[in-house]
Amino acid sequence: MILPAGGTGTIACSRKYAIAAGVVAWLCLAMTPAQQAPSESAPRAMYLLGPGDVITIHALDADEISDKPVRIGSNGFITLPLAGRVRAGGLTSDQLEAELVARLKSVIRNPEVSVSLVEQRSQPVSIIGAVNAPGVHQLQGDKTLVEMLSLAGGVRQDAGYSVKITRRMEWGRIPLPGASVDATGRFSVAVVNLKQILEARSPAENIQIMPDDVLSVPRAEMIYVIGDVRKSGGFTLGEREAISVLQALSLAEGLGQTAAPQNARILRLIPGAPKRNELAVDLKKILDGKGDDVALEPDDILFVPGSRTKNVALRSLEAVVQIGTGVAIYRR
Repeated sequence: MILPAGGTGTIACSRKYAIAAGVVAWLCLAMTPAQQAPSESAPRAMYLLGPGDVITIHALDADEISDKPVRIGSNGFITLPLAGRVRAGGLTSDQLEAELVARLKSVIRNPEVSVSLVEQRSQPVSIIGAVNAPGVHQLQGDKTLVEMLSLAGGVRQDAGYSVKITRRMEWGRIPLPGASVDATGRFSVAVVNLKQILEARSPAENIQIMPDDVLSVPRAEMIYVIGDVRKSGGFTLGEREAISVLQALSLAEGLGQTAAPQNARILRLIPGAPKRNELAVDLKKILDGKGDDVALEPDDILFVPGSRTKNVALRSLEAVVQIGTGVAIYRR
């Protein structure tokens, strides 16, 4: 291209191209690793193809097999024109490429083959506990802890604030400060505070999930306030949190209009006992400052009867809580 000498338009155009090139160079340098094109991490380089995975093969001078999605069969084999029946399960993408090159050498001079993983269907992640859809979910692509919990329908209202992650040592130790190795040396175990992740107080703990990970979401410790109160139901307890009768009554937004606080009861589970132990508590004295507040234990039921409530109602409400139906659960 020949530019006219001395043209001001040419100089302005050159300056524009120079500025644009500088901006592009600055953006390339300023991009964070997460913004740049992803590079294959060590665990991904170790990924073994398996049944259900979908791959795409690109081979020069072999249009019969190029750029067509191929699903690996349940027996781990694929069948291709020119190459025949090839075992893909248990191989990495590099190993499968080498196998296909060896197969195609008899029909193509200097074959060039590349294998791309399109869809991962052989990477199970077990999600158990207090989630809406527990079970085995496939890890399709790179997924974080929160993304996998979303695939399981999210955590339930009665879920605790922590998630336990168990990982095979083939994928390395879980990249968290508190991670440990079990007695067998085969698994890495870590506990993550889900509440801190969701509140963006500890985003680094939202780690990438690996195949065969087990995510366990325990049920939260709870107390129940039922009877003649404004908002009856179950209330989750935070980690290492203690709560008193007055605090529980506050969570229930106070007494109902016909409540009989002097006849309140605490129903407490006793290990090995056939039924809950019944403890009398005079809420009226506590509210008037004439009695000591009482500490509640996890799974305690604070029952506040109405002035005309019969004793049988207490047993009926206890059964409702034990069955777990008809009781609203509130997370704080």
